[in-house]
Amino acid sequence: MGKPTPAGLEMLDALAEGLSDNGIAFERSQMFGSPGLRLPGKGKFFLTLVDGDELIFKLEGAAHADALGLEGAHLFEPMAGRPMKQWVQVPPAHRGRYLEFATAAAVALGG
Repeated sequence: MGKPTPAGLEMLDALAEGLSDNGIAFERSQMFGSPGLRLPGKGKFFLTLVDGDELIFKLEGAAHADALGLEGAHLFEPMAGRPMKQWVQVPPAHRGRYLEFATAAAVALGG
């Protein structure tokens, strides 16, 4: 995984602000050595910044299918041949949908 870019970190900050504005509680931490957001007190991550400026979201059901249907989106594979089935990597071309996916991911985990 690539080191987070300044643009990726700025995007994560904007997303965190949007989640706060929508009443979603979270805390910042590191997952796979990259910055991410998790539910407070539960340690359950629902999104992480990877490959410089892409986000991975832990999604279920319709949100999972919707995210995977986006051009360039795919299951997150931290190691070749070992996809994490709930985690969808969504390229920044779809950043307009990031708040929607982040909210769905947090809610699915009980946030």
